[in-house]
Amino acid sequence: MSDHQSSSSLNSELSNVASELRRLERELWSQEYLMKLADFDGSTAAPEQGAAARGEALGYLAEQHHQLLTSGASCSIVRRSRAALDAGELSDQFADEIRVLERDQKEALAIPTDEAVAWTKLICEADAVWHKAKPTGDWESFAPYLDRIISALKRQAAYLDPTRDPYDVWLDQFERGLTAADFDAFCTTVRKTVVPLVAAITKKGQPSCPYLNAHVPEAAQRALSYDLMKLVGLDHSSASLAFTEHPFSEGFAQGDARVATHIYENNLMSNTYSVIHESGHAIYELNVDPAYAYTCLEGGTSMGMHESQSRLFENTLGRSRAFMEPLLRLLRIHAPEVYGSVSEDELYHAVNIATPSLIRTEADELTYPLHIMIRYEIERALFAGELKAETVPARWAELTQSYLGLAVPSNTEGALQDIHWSGGSFGYFPTYALGSAYDAQFVDAMEASGIDLDAACASGNLEPIRSWLKEKIWRWGRAKDAPELIYQACGSTFDPRVFCRYLEDKFSDLYQL
Repeated sequence: MSDHQSSSSLNSELSNVASELRRLERELWSQEYLMKLADFDGSTAAPEQGAAARGEALGYLAEQHHQLLTSGASCSIVRRSRAALDAGELSDQFADEIRVLERDQKEALAIPTDEAVAWTKLICEADAVWHKAKPTGDWESFAPYLDRIISALKRQAAYLDPTRDPYDVWLDQFERGLTAADFDAFCTTVRKTVVPLVAAITKKGQPSCPYLNAHVPEAAQRALSYDLMKLVGLDHSSASLAFTEHPFSEGFAQGDARVATHIYENNLMSNTYSVIHESGHAIYELNVDPAYAYTCLEGGTSMGMHESQSRLFENTLGRSRAFMEPLLRLLRIHAPEVYGSVSEDELYHAVNIATPSLIRTEADELTYPLHIMIRYEIERALFAGELKAETVPARWAELTQSYLGLAVPSNTEGALQDIHWSGGSFGYFPTYALGSAYDAQFVDAMEASGIDLDAACASGNLEPIRSWLKEKIWRWGRAKDAPELIYQACGSTFDPRVFCRYLEDKFSDLYQL
């Protein structure tokens, strides 16, 4: 065979390998897309009685997805792709795709298909029970599901890595490389700043802001929600808005992200900042490199990185003094009878009131990490076998008193307030606190690069900020894990002290400490 024929044959094989890899990724992506649609519908529009049927459909899709990812043919495609990559014959993007797909496949292979199917059905059923239990505080109906979920997660953790603490296995799923020891150290650092600040602020008292609880009709809040999405940079041709009990967002594809918020007619700010927060998630998903479409690289790289984006929009930008000008302009359009006479300074202090409260999603920036520590300690105790579901509310009450100095009047405002456990998302909560800390480090890096955040916020044009984030964070999708992105964007490894300095500076100034 001539050199030309050998080269032609090699090129043909490489083309086949690349084509088969992309076909596999597209099939997996399509199944994930359908599961996301069913989940989103279940949380926003589906009737209560539809949960069982949705669980069956999701179970079937989960089975098909698991079988496809772990089949002999799929494993062969990944092995051949790895061999071609090791020979130096595939592009950098293919290298990232192969690395991420190998990891996904290895983890899926560790979980038996029947386990994956049963899990999908369990969390679908648990989610429906939680939605019904939360409004009435009916912990007793949800508790059996929580025990089943913990048992299943511990069993799955043993499949994934029997040598590690099960809780560390799940922390790693949400934030690659994170361990309980790491998060313990993070909490220790943050507590040293937060606890004294909260104590000092408590002595100062709070401003009177009756307009925060003024009645604003649902119709006005819905209209405001759409304008808020535009303000932070979401194009309505690429993002839709729905309404639900627990705000969330989902990225489906290039050009398709969904935001879901809740409306309380006597708490406009809850909806306002839920929309801004979830829009941050959606903007991240929509700005992943289009070359990653339909591949395993599409989507955010970790929950901590995702939270860094949502909390940057919600808190660092959305609660900044500079942002009060464009925000107040919208509030006066949609609720003039409430916000027509409120000044920018008054609004700035109102939306940054720091005081212990019961509801995590309504918590201020300063006390928010304490809410995460409550959930983290309960999760650790459940996984260690030190706590059972039936006693979680009592432990929740103890920790809430210890961390926040508050009594818990009901399970609705206590252990049932978050949706995460009904979906089996244990190890997720720590990423919320980490995201806030990542955010602070990104802001430092942005400002060092010459971006004037205050000018962008005051103008209502966040494009300079979005451009920096797109280049440094968003476009990389799952191609880079969080530690690499942080180092690449900031020139240093993650340092929670940057977050602590941010909190110290902001709240000392606000409360003249």
